[in-house]
Amino acid sequence: MSDATLHDTTRNPDDFAVQISDSVESFIVAVTEVGRGDEPDSAVPFLLLEISQLLLTGGRLGAHEDFVPDERYEPDIGPEPDVDELRERFAVLLDPIDVYSEVFDPYVPRQAPVARRVSDDLADIVADLRHGLAHYRAGRVSEALWWWQFSYLSNWGPTASAALRALQSLVAHVRQGQPLVELDGLDTDSDTDGEDALAEEAGRVMAEEIGVPVRVQEA
Repeated sequence: MSDATLHDTTRNPDDFAVQISDSVESFIVAVTEVGRGDEPDSAVPFLLLEISQLLLTGGRLGAHEDFVPDERYEPDIGPEPDVDELRERFAVLLDPIDVYSEVFDPYVPRQAPVARRVSDDLADIVADLRHGLAHYRAGRVSEALWWWQFSYLSNWGPTASAALRALQSLVAHVRQGQPLVELDGLDTDSDTDGEDALAEEAGRVMAEEIGVPVRVQEA
């Protein structure tokens, strides 16, 4: 373990909690602002940046020893904030590049890719982060850190990683001018093995949005 990690996890636990909460709140605010759709051409680059920064925070939580909450049972935080509006805004903003293909667990041999939506991912991540933030704002710091760490390992970490790969692939296809193949369509309710085609179609659509010339290749 590096000196920097020791400094974060041992010498200044209160500073660590503040840094994590600041990062969480910054992500929620930034993503909510992007979801307003005021700057649609910048949505993908902004999301790429924000998710990358959030995953650094997640990495710090994952590298930390297990947090133990003060109470045996999780205190009630009240009604969960609704994220459906955020989900719907991103579904509209990112259409038709919202759907992408992902391997759920890379350690499962020959696992078929499944369809996902970036809009669903963003809403799920925000919901997890808000849950911990509610504990933090109520003064339950150990509960908040436990929740953020647990949900990073079990849900929002893998979700953010998947969304980041999709967005990075999309940007890469556009910037590198790679040949693109038309995609007939992909439904998140069914499995597909068209991962490459999906990424290429997403790149074609994004290229049209931001005006980057690309070559379209017939399938």
